Amino acid sequence: MLRLSTVMINTENPERLARFWAQLLGTEPVSEHGDFIWLKAVEGQTGLAFQAVSEPTSGPRRLHLDLVADDLAAELARAESLGASQLADHWSGSFHWYVMADPDGNEFCISPGH
Repeated sequence: MLRLSTVMINTENPERLARFWAQLLGTEPVSEHGDFIWLKAVEGQTGLAFQAVSEPTSGPRRLHLDLVADDLAAELARAESLGASQLADHWSGSFHWYVMADPDGNEFCISPGH
């Protein structure tokens, strides 16, 4: 049986993105090896890591993270204060979410917790 252990994000600046995501998720880098930085996985969550590449992955969006927030407005504001930008907000029936971009332009979504 396979288990998802880490979501790896290619970036030209792994230190900057690791710092952004560590602050946003309330964790810290746990390991660095060469061009890789791993964040300490928050209990019950999948790990997140960053790999240095000479050019970012091009083409259509192939991967994004979905995050939930108990206090949506506060978390949107905090993400923006850390360098994220809001790209869009969407509704599907009664479900509402915001599409955000990290400092490298990688998209992620924040929705209200259930």
